[in-house]
Amino acid sequence: MSWHISLCFISFFSLFLLSVVTGILGVYFSLHQFCFFIDWHICSLNSSNIVMTLLFDWVSLGFMSFVLFISSMVIYYTVDYMSGDFNIVRFVCLVLLFVLSMMLLIISPNMISILLGWDGLGLVSYLLVIYYQNFKSYGAGMLTVMSNRLGDVAFLMGIAWMLNYGSWNFVFYVDFMGASFEAKLISFLMVFAAMTSSAQIPFSSWLPAAMAAPTPVSALVHSSTLVTAGVYLMIRFNALIISSGAAFYLLFFGGLTMFMSGLGANFEFDLKKIIALSTLSQLGLMMSILSMGLPELAFFHLLTHALFKALLFMCAGVIIHNLGDCQDIRFMGSLSLYMPLTSSCFLVSNLALCGMPFLAGFYSKDLILEVSSLSTLNLISFVFFFVATGLTVCYTFRLLSFTIFGSFNFSSSSSLQDDSWFMLSGMCCMVFMSVWGGSLLSWLIFPCPYLVCLPPLMSAFPIVVSLVGAFIGYFLSFYRYFDNLLSLKYLFMSFFSGTMWFMPYISTRGVGLVPLISGRSVLGLFDHGWCESLGGQGAYVLFARSSSILQVLQLNLVKGYLLAFLIFVFFWFLF
Repeated sequence: MSWHISLCFISFFSLFLLSVVTGILGVYFSLHQFCFFIDWHICSLNSSNIVMTLLFDWVSLGFMSFVLFISSMVIYYTVDYMSGDFNIVRFVCLVLLFVLSMMLLIISPNMISILLGWDGLGLVSYLLVIYYQNFKSYGAGMLTVMSNRLGDVAFLMGIAWMLNYGSWNFVFYVDFMGASFEAKLISFLMVFAAMTSSAQIPFSSWLPAAMAAPTPVSALVHSSTLVTAGVYLMIRFNALIISSGAAFYLLFFGGLTMFMSGLGANFEFDLKKIIALSTLSQLGLMMSILSMGLPELAFFHLLTHALFKALLFMCAGVIIHNLGDCQDIRFMGSLSLYMPLTSSCFLVSNLALCGMPFLAGFYSKDLILEVSSLSTLNLISFVFFFVATGLTVCYTFRLLSFTIFGSFNFSSSSSLQDDSWFMLSGMCCMVFMSVWGGSLLSWLIFPCPYLVCLPPLMSAFPIVVSLVGAFIGYFLSFYRYFDNLLSLKYLFMSFFSGTMWFMPYISTRGVGLVPLISGRSVLGLFDHGWCESLGGQGAYVLFARSSSILQVLQLNLVKGYLLAFLIFVFFWFLF
C-alpha cells in the first residue's frame, strides 16, 4: 500500500473516531442540557491576556459530529475517485484544512475566532475550486472567493460595531441587544454575511460555478461545510435577527432563492448543477424557517439535508466516473441495469430530498411545511414554501427519469459496472444514515414533539403538491421533444429561468463593466497617482536625492565647495 493511500486511511479513521466521540458527547449534553465554555489562555502581552474561548453545547457537538462523519466518508470515497491523481496528498491536506476551518467556526462563540474559521473556509474553498487548473476553474474560483469576500467585509464591520458592547463574545449579548441602532446594524451585517456564504439571492451564482471542484469536494461543501456556515451563523444570531427586524428580509430573499433555484433546476441538463441548485433550494428553505424564529427546526433540517446531499453527490461522482467524465443527463439512461447498487443509493438520496415518508428528509421537510401552515405567514411566503416543494419533486423525478429509468443514450462500447469498493462502501454507510438519520435526530432534538393541528385539506396539501410535481417532472422527461419545442417557443422564459434569472451574467459582466472599470480608474488616479507622489514613492525619491547631495557634501571637497560658492555669488549679483 502506497503512502498516500495510508494517509487517506489514517485521515478516515481519525475523523471517524472523532465523529463518534463528539456524537456521544452531543447526545449526553443534549440529555442533560450542558453547555461548557473553555477559556484557553494563549499568552500575555504587557498585562493583556490573549484568550481563546471555545463553546461546547449540544448544537456545536452535534454539528461537529456530522461534519466529521461526512468528511471521513468523503476521504474514504476519495481513495478510489482520486486514485489516478498525482496530487492526491495535496488534495487530502486541503480537505483536512477545510474541515479544521469548519471546526473552528462551529466551536467559536467569539467573532474574532469565527472570522478565522470563516476566512479559512473561503481561502481553502478557492484552492479546491481551482484544483484542476484550467480557465473555467479559475473563473469559478474567482467568482466564489469574491462573492464570499463581500461577506467577510460585512463580518469585519460587524466586529468593529461589536466594540460598543465591550467584548466580541456575542453569545453573551445576542439575547439582550434589543432593537437599538447598533443591534440592528450588527444583525443586518450578519444577515448579509450569511447570505453571501449560503448563496442567497443576489449572491447565488457562485454555487453552481463551484461545481468546477472535484466531486468529493462538492459532496463536502454542499452538505456540511461552506454553504452551511451562513445557516449556522444565523442559528447563533437568531434571537438578535428576530428582535431587530432583519427576519423579514431573510424570509423574502430565502423564499425567492427557493423558487428561483427550483425553477432553474428544471431547465438544467448538467448532473452536478442540478444537485447544486437543489442545495440552493434547501438553503433557502433553512433561511426562511430561521426568519420565523425556529432555529431548532432549521438545525434539524440542516443535519438531515447534510446526510442525503452528501450521498447524492457521491452517487453522482460514481456515475460521472463510469461515464468517462460525462455530466450531461441526456447521455445517460437505464443506469439501473448496469449499476444497480449505485442506482439504488441514488434513488434513496433523491427520494429523501423529495421528503419521501420515513426517509431522513421527510421528518424535517414535512414538519417545516406543517409549521409554516400553522404560522401567520403571508400568502406570498406560503406560496413560495409549497411551490418550491413541488418544484423539488419535479426536477428530482425528471432527473431520475433521465438517468435511471430512461433509455440508454451513451456509447455502446462503454463499460458500466459497480466495481469501486471504496466508493460503494462509503455510499452504503451514507444510505444507512439517509434512511435512519431523520428519525434518530427527531427523537434527540425534539424530545417533546410539535403539536400540529391542521384541517385535513391543509395536512394533505404537501402530499398533493409533491404528487403534482412528480407528475410534471415525469411528463417533462418522457415527452422530452415536447419539452424542447416548448423551450424554443418560449425561448426568453426558458433562458431566463435556466440561467438563474441572469445572475451569472450580472455577477461577472455586470460587475465588471461599471464597478471594476471605475475602480481601475480610481486606482490609477489615487493609489498609483498623487498618493504615490505624495506618499511612499514620493518620499523615496526625495530621500534618495537628498542622500545623494549629502553624500557629495560628506566628501569634504573644500575647493569644490569654494568654487560652487563663488559661482553662486556671481550669478546672484549678475541677475
